[in-house]
Amino acid sequence: MFKGSIVAIVTPFKKGKVDEEGFRRLIEFQIENGTSAIVPVGTTGESATLDMEEHKRTLEIAVKAARKRVPVIAGTGGNSTTEAIELTEHAKKIGADATLQVTPYYNKPTQEGLYQHFKAIAKAVPLPQVLYNIPGRTGVNMLPQTVARLAEMPEIVAIKEASGSLGQMAEVVQLAGDKITLLSGDDNLTLPILAIGGKGVISVVANIVPKDNAEMVKAWE
Repeated sequence: MFKGSIVAIVTPFKKGKVDEEGFRRLIEFQIENGTSAIVPVGTTGESATLDMEEHKRTLEIAVKAARKRVPVIAGTGGNSTTEAIELTEHAKKIGADATLQVTPYYNKPTQEGLYQHFKAIAKAVPLPQVLYNIPGRTGVNMLPQTVARLAEMPEIVAIKEASGSLGQMAEVVQLAGDKITLLSGDDNLTLPILAIGGKGVISVVANIVPKDNAEMVKAWE
């Protein structure tokens, strides 16, 4: 469903507030330079620091600025299942194409806890989900077996993998590659991940060199 160079776009600030016009310009720059999709309010987009109002408003700006020229994968994940559902409902309401759902952090949920968290969001809001595994920041690693269980749900379509383990990512492809798309969550590992069956990258470096990044990924198609 999603492939290519997908930007984890930054959220610019000016005088302590989200720079809305600057954000629109950044989105236009990405689209003009071949980016396949936009991920607003992910880790790179200040998801951990925006308040709820800022978060929702930034998603709205992204959807309106993209104007369906490329998909918008709204960052709506969180430590609270209830808040993640609220943000995901908002994303659906404003016309986002999918959501990015990070694993709950700090309290180190079990694999069953991770499964139940993502299942609750998927059942509450019928919108495609991209799972996000980044144990270096969250303190919990979502195992391939858990990903495979979640991939049985039609709402869960991809995973942004930033565990750093190519072996783990290859196991995801082996267990569920026909049901879920593997996307790199680490620019340094994009090429190796493409080599083991990944379809693209949710990229930070694409904020600076979107055209080069898009051409690199396209060369693997």
